[in-house]
Amino acid sequence: MREQRDLVIPCAGAGLPATLTLPSGELVGLIVTLHPASDGSRDQPLMAHLASVAPSLGVAVLRYDRRSQEEGRGVPFDLQLDDLHHALAIAGSECGGVPVGLWGFSQGAWIAVMAASERAFFGLVLIGFSAVSPAEQMRFGTAEQLRRAGYGEDVEAELGRLRGAWEAFQRGQLARDELQASIDRVAAEPWFELSWVPREAPDQATWRDMDFDATPFMERLACPVLALYGERDEWVPVEECVRRWHALPAAAALVEVGVFADAPHDLASPSDPDLPDPRYERALIDWLMRRAPAALD
Repeated sequence: MREQRDLVIPCAGAGLPATLTLPSGELVGLIVTLHPASDGSRDQPLMAHLASVAPSLGVAVLRYDRRSQEEGRGVPFDLQLDDLHHALAIAGSECGGVPVGLWGFSQGAWIAVMAASERAFFGLVLIGFSAVSPAEQMRFGTAEQLRRAGYGEDVEAELGRLRGAWEAFQRGQLARDELQASIDRVAAEPWFELSWVPREAPDQATWRDMDFDATPFMERLACPVLALYGERDEWVPVEECVRRWHALPAAAALVEVGVFADAPHDLASPSDPDLPDPRYERALIDWLMRRAPAALD
């Protein structure tokens, strides 16, 4: 039987509910999970799946709820990183000195790479990690939504102009009324909701991390990395991300990249979207069996 402990992680201005799942036998390692932008719950399906399989290998899993975010604003990356530091402190007090790894999905993979560039971990598991900036990733993702919905190049060009105005406003290069005018021109179009631009322009910039560059953090990684992607990822430019991984000097020794044919961003099973792809589970377990015990050597 696995043991579960309910915890609270004290952070700056917040107490984050958490669940620590421990193996019934020997504890050889611990993994802390990090959230996608779309789901800040510790019960996010891939996180819950990790907590169901890792303890059987002697690896505990700490999951916590991301702090609340204001409407239309994400939680800034530096604040998420600070919250992770508090989570790691709690993990250390609960699990002693066992080796610690990080697991991050989508946005959470950015936070994991940031953290691993500044301290040692036994490894990182990254799902749908975008090696391009959030702004570039969203340009790709929204255009892909249009293509999959059957829209042509003319609509994609309109989307590009709208996203360009949105980004310019966020960078302080475009006035609010000019952004609102760009929105008003296309807001009645049936594709507008796929643009991920709000109907009403905010009063001020809301996207602090839009030009975040992961490359310097990737270059400083000194631990093993398992980076997994779905070939049909609807939000991340997989080919470009894989190219950037392979371009790292340490890639051959540290980085394992897997791309699953016909799989989406969240690596859902083709037979049941509520379950992870079995290929992901096999790759995850294989990597943990090779990497987590080795961290004790």
